[in-house]
Amino acid sequence: MKNVNYQNKSILVMGIAKSGFAAAKLLRSMGANVVVNDREEVTNNPKAQKLQDDGFRVIGGGHPLELLEGIDLIVKNPGILYHNPLLVEAEKRNIPIVTEVEIAGEISEAPFIAITGSNGKTTTTTLIGELLSETPSNPIVAGNIGTVVCEVAAKATPDQTLVTELSSFQLQGTVHFHPHISVLLNIYEAHLDYHGTKEAYAEAKARLFTNQTSTDFAVYNADDALVSSFAEASKAALVPFSATKKLRNGVSIDDGWIVFKDEKVIKIEDLSMKQNVENTLAAIAVAKLSGVSNEKIYSNLTNFHGVKHRLQFVGEVSGRKFFNDSKATNSIATKKALESFEKPVILLAGGLDRGNGFDDLIPYFQTKVKHLITFGQTAPKLKETALKSGLNFVTVVDNVEKAVETAYDLSESGDVVLLSPACASWDQFKTFEERGDIFIEAMHRL
Repeated sequence: MKNVNYQNKSILVMGIAKSGFAAAKLLRSMGANVVVNDREEVTNNPKAQKLQDDGFRVIGGGHPLELLEGIDLIVKNPGILYHNPLLVEAEKRNIPIVTEVEIAGEISEAPFIAITGSNGKTTTTTLIGELLSETPSNPIVAGNIGTVVCEVAAKATPDQTLVTELSSFQLQGTVHFHPHISVLLNIYEAHLDYHGTKEAYAEAKARLFTNQTSTDFAVYNADDALVSSFAEASKAALVPFSATKKLRNGVSIDDGWIVFKDEKVIKIEDLSMKQNVENTLAAIAVAKLSGVSNEKIYSNLTNFHGVKHRLQFVGEVSGRKFFNDSKATNSIATKKALESFEKPVILLAGGLDRGNGFDDLIPYFQTKVKHLITFGQTAPKLKETALKSGLNFVTVVDNVEKAVETAYDLSESGDVVLLSPACASWDQFKTFEERGDIFIEAMHRL
């Protein structure tokens, strides 16, 4: 761990989830005076109680403005909105506000490979970790994928590489964060309840490139004009990827082969997951930049079967194939999932109502979906959209378990049953993982 001076600095850690818990522990170990704050009462929060037992000052039950007195820095949970009154007042007082990713970047002796995008982050991050495994890159996979970045950064050595999935929420709270390789997959309209506008959301994603220099690499989707504009404005060496056009200086498809510049790497027909071509192209770019051999790339890509909750094949019952795509928390991800299938799809969708519509799914209801089974707060909206598209086979159910049973009853051998909700899970579940696990359990009960 790099020697960064936090001695006697007064730091407010705002939000006691995994990242807040880890950041508080780390900052105190570096000599900071840490105050921890959460909207939930301490008595209802085991992590808060553990910190209190360890001698931290913990304030629960809200975010009182008096906490700002004497504070030098705020490290906030990525999910806390910037229009929170305490953060608004902190900005007025010019108190810096960061996420734990910024702290991780300051202390890490290992270089970063950082991956973001509206869709495909988890699959790409996992795949890069697989491709770099058992190579001199010695990867540690962390970030939005599950492991707190600052926690692993504190232990990483210079001969390791941190492969990190980062959300727009995490990246907006960075200032000096400097990845050696940045990967920007795509930018769609998402998380407007957090960022306010697509422009603000896109700018948060593009912070990956802000501090890169000519010795770094920007891997980006050349088929996305907005992504390209951000990448091309960076100082990093550009490594584009494209699924639609041949590129001389990046990764693309030529005559059935994935090629890096002019070098054939692997045939498309040999990929174990052909529905993730764009993610695969990005991962190959990172692997080639990291010196991974074509033989190792081939071995991994012919045996990679995806990530749990992201277009995960979970089983077959009476000829019906069940896929768990619970991580599809917006309609963009659901469209990507539907594009992956040629066979008729029984789509299970619905969840938290964030105020958005689903008209962008209309072409997919018309061409890809055989029957829509919908649940959760958005069920009425999804039903209305499907009927507007001309899809008359729509069933509303109470929950995911009932959706699985209904899908089985309404489907036939050869059909695909796809959970791809197009919505966040928080109306009925704590996490999208819980939603996906319940889907899997319900399928096994069949």
